[in-house]
Amino acid sequence: MDLTAGHVWVMISAAMVLLMTPGLAFFYGGMTRAKAALNMMMMSFVAVGLVGIVWVLWGYSMTGGEGVAQLFGNPFASFGLTGLIGTEDMIGAGYGATFAIITVALISGAIADRAKFGAWTLFVPIWVTLVYCPLAFMVWGGGLLSADGAVGSAVGEAIDFAGGTVVHISAGVAALVLALILGKRQGFGKDPAQRPHNIPLVMLGAALLWFGWFGFNGGAAGTAEEAGLIWVNTMAAPAAAMVGWILTERFRDGRPTSLGAASGIVAGLVAITPACANVSPVGAVCLGLVSGVVCALAVGIKYRLGFDDSLDVVAVHLVAGITGTLALGFIALPVDGAGGGLFYGGGAGQLLAQTVAAVVAIALSAIMTAIIGLGIHKTIGFRITPDDEVSGVDLSEHAETAYEFGGLGVGGSFHPFAEQAKTKKNVPEAVNS
Repeated sequence: MDLTAGHVWVMISAAMVLLMTPGLAFFYGGMTRAKAALNMMMMSFVAVGLVGIVWVLWGYSMTGGEGVAQLFGNPFASFGLTGLIGTEDMIGAGYGATFAIITVALISGAIADRAKFGAWTLFVPIWVTLVYCPLAFMVWGGGLLSADGAVGSAVGEAIDFAGGTVVHISAGVAALVLALILGKRQGFGKDPAQRPHNIPLVMLGAALLWFGWFGFNGGAAGTAEEAGLIWVNTMAAPAAAMVGWILTERFRDGRPTSLGAASGIVAGLVAITPACANVSPVGAVCLGLVSGVVCALAVGIKYRLGFDDSLDVVAVHLVAGITGTLALGFIALPVDGAGGGLFYGGGAGQLLAQTVAAVVAIALSAIMTAIIGLGIHKTIGFRITPDDEVSGVDLSEHAETAYEFGGLGVGGSFHPFAEQAKTKKNVPEAVNS
C-alpha cells in the first residue's frame, strides 16, 4: 500500500508524542531539588527504553485483537510484531507505544527525591503490562468499556478520544498509591529546599509538552474537519487553564507564578485530552478555565490529607483527568443531531457512561498499583535510605550531579567544597558540620 498523507500524519504525531516524554523529564526535573534532577529525568528516559521493549514483545498485542474475558488482548497474538511486518498496522503500533510510554512516566513525579532507580525500572514494565494495556484494551480495543463490551453495552460507551481515562486517571491514581506506599520525604511541607530548583527548565518542559500534545490529541483524527476542531481545542483549553490557574493564585496568594502558569497549561491539556474531538471551542475554553481553577486549588489537598505527592501528579493529572472525563457528560456535542451531553439535551446517559469508565479506571489502577508497589517495597525496597535522601538521589543512585561549578559537583551539598566534604579532607570545620 502506498504511503498516504494520513499515514505520514500519524507517524509525525507519534514522533511528537514521543518528544513529550523528554519534555516531561525537563518539566519534572526542574520542579525537583537540584540534587535529584538527574534521577527525575532518568525515570522518564528509562520509561522510553523499557516500555519500548514491552510494547514490541507483548504490550501491543494486549491492547487489541482477540480478547481474554474482555479484559485484555492475547499477549501472544502479535508477539514481537512479526505479524505486522508488511502491513500499515505497524504505524498504529508505533503510535500506540508513545502513549504507553508517557503514561507510566507521569507517575514518577509523585515519588521524586526518594525512590530507588532499580525499583522504578522493575515497576515500569509490570505496571504497563498489568494496568495500562488492559485499560487501553477495555476502552479502545473492544473490551469491557467499549460499545460491544459488557459494561459499555449496558451503560453506554464512554468517550475517551485521546486518553483522559486510559492515560491520566490511571497514572494519577497510581501516583497517589505509590506516594502513600513510599511515605513522605524528610522535611515534607517544612524544608524550603524542596521547592523547584529551576523554573526555566519547567517552562521549557511545559512548552515541549504543549507542542507534542497536538500529536497526542490530533494523531487519530479521521477527517480534516475533526483535526481542525482538535487543534483549536488543544490550543484553547490549556490557554484558558493557564489563565484560570494564575488568577486563582492572584486572588489566593496575592501574585501569579511562573510555576503556576506552566502547571495550568498541563492541567488544561489533561482536561481536554478525552474531550478534544467532542466539544466546541467555547466548551474547550470553559473546560480549561474550570480545570485551571480546580487543579490550582487541589494542590493543597496533599498538605491537608498528609500525603507527599512531590510534583503534584494527583492534583494535575488525576483531578484534571476526572474533570475532563466527567465534563463530557455535560458538554459533549451531539452526533448527527442526537445524543450529546446534558447541556445539549442529550440526557444523563453520557454522564453515566463517563462516570462508570472513570470508576473502573480508578479501581483497576488503585488495586493493581497497590499490589505491584507493595510487592516491590516489601522485597527489594522502593525507597532509598535516609542518608541517601539527604546526600541526594542523584549521587546515591547514579554517581552524577546535574550541575558542575569549577569542576566540583553539586549533589548532596550545595557549596564549593562538595567533593572535599565527602572525605572531610582540607575542609573548614563549619563546612563539615
